[in-house]
Amino acid sequence: MNSLFTRMMLGEIPCHLVAENSEFFAILDIFPRHPGHTLVIPKQEINHVQDMAPEHFARLSEFAHNIASVLHHELATQRIGWVIAGFEVPHVHIHLIPCNQMDDMNLHRPAQRTNDEDLAKLAAKLKAAASIYLSSTTKV
Repeated sequence: MNSLFTRMMLGEIPCHLVAENSEFFAILDIFPRHPGHTLVIPKQEINHVQDMAPEHFARLSEFAHNIASVLHHELATQRIGWVIAGFEVPHVHIHLIPCNQMDDMNLHRPAQRTNDEDLAKLAAKLKAAASIYLSSTTKV
């Protein structure tokens, strides 16, 4: 059975896309720890990050790095925190969390579901910025 993320990638479940290439995609988390909380996901279903080939993980990291740069520029937070936990969905993903303090990274803190209209607006803004940024940097 396909993972939740694969079903999103296939269009079976709606999501708020920020960027994608042939191997990876980035979507907004609908339960963000901070506005702009983005998930970076390989299109290939892999349950454990350590099961990724090192070269594949390096490309995932490069894609996430580019998305983190977009988030940092567009959302003007002090940091973009990175978390690889893997408990929520059995499909490798990196949480990119815009944050101004360490507690913004707390995945145990209850999160509110953000409404789809706000997510769509933010996704459109980030997607436009990512398109410009990714076209002006080394392609991932």
